[in-house]
Amino acid sequence: MERTKIGQAVPQLPVEDVEKAQLYYKEVLGFDILWIEPDKYIGAVGRENITIFFAQTSKSIEPNIHWIFAEDVDLTYAELKGRGADIIEDIENKPWNIRQFTIRDLNGHVFYIHHG
Repeated sequence: MERTKIGQAVPQLPVEDVEKAQLYYKEVLGFDILWIEPDKYIGAVGRENITIFFAQTSKSIEPNIHWIFAEDVDLTYAELKGRGADIIEDIENKPWNIRQFTIRDLNGHVFYIHHG
């Protein structure tokens, strides 16, 4: 059977407040706000080829972990550090042959930003 072409996955992250999450991703992580539903229960942000959905929850948030490739990880590190991102692991060369750093958003979600 022939395989069809599909796109990349879009994560949907649980957040306390969708508008607050969107503003954080815009101001601190350099994303654009793409849309928000009128009830403000769900919305999205995007940057280059990344789209992230946010869904409001009143339950305890279990942090999600995501890996994001950066063409120039050192430049991305400098950008996000300059914007005030919560860098929980500084940039370094890892034993598994990639260069990476780690950030955490305001809801505790973790992103490994890397180039290898």
